[in-house]
Amino acid sequence: MSYVEWFLRALVLVPVTLLPIINPLSTAPVFVATVGSNRSVARRLARQVAINSWFVLVVSMLVGTYVLAFFGVSLPVVRIGGGLLVAATAWRLLHHTDDDDVHAVAAEKATTLSDAEIVQRSFFPITFPLTTGPGTIAASIALGAQIPPEPRLYVVGVLVAVCGAAIVSLVLYLIFGNSAKVMARLGRIGTLVMVRLMAFILLCIGIQIMWTGWAELNGLG
Repeated sequence: MSYVEWFLRALVLVPVTLLPIINPLSTAPVFVATVGSNRSVARRLARQVAINSWFVLVVSMLVGTYVLAFFGVSLPVVRIGGGLLVAATAWRLLHHTDDDDVHAVAAEKATTLSDAEIVQRSFFPITFPLTTGPGTIAASIALGAQIPPEPRLYVVGVLVAVCGAAIVSLVLYLIFGNSAKVMARLGRIGTLVMVRLMAFILLCIGIQIMWTGWAELNGLG
């Protein structure tokens, strides 16, 4: 396989893996509640959340495996734990009728925030844990662990991480920046159907991550 072909395949894998886990449409209602109808603040906050998310994803993919090695945690165990967390999150989304506690707190406090405070909250809770939560970080570490150690392929892998995270961040910026329009176009029923569909896909991804980790631990890979 040529470097270009490997790069393109790995590049597509990053957003395909991470976007269903991030599920930005589930966070869009909180984003709308935070910024209201202020388009200027919405774009500023969306841009900052996208930048924050890019840093979290790139650091997780490139440094996460070394952090695990420092603490003596194997990647298969992380995959099982991360897959379990992802599956649990999906199960909660499938069966939980009320808003998540973090979502509720963010929406409740939105009306009392100034523009400066809204920007300060770009990392918590919107970037973490609503956008790039533990499940996303675990999946990013798993993606980063697939980067080959061979020098040339490692450089290509770093480019994949940087560019793949940039694609994810761009999608987040577009969705959050236009979240009011997206929510209005989908409507309440459309949003509910979309969230449930993404939750089911997320559940399947979580089970697949757990299966991969279990197979590696038992030498079935």
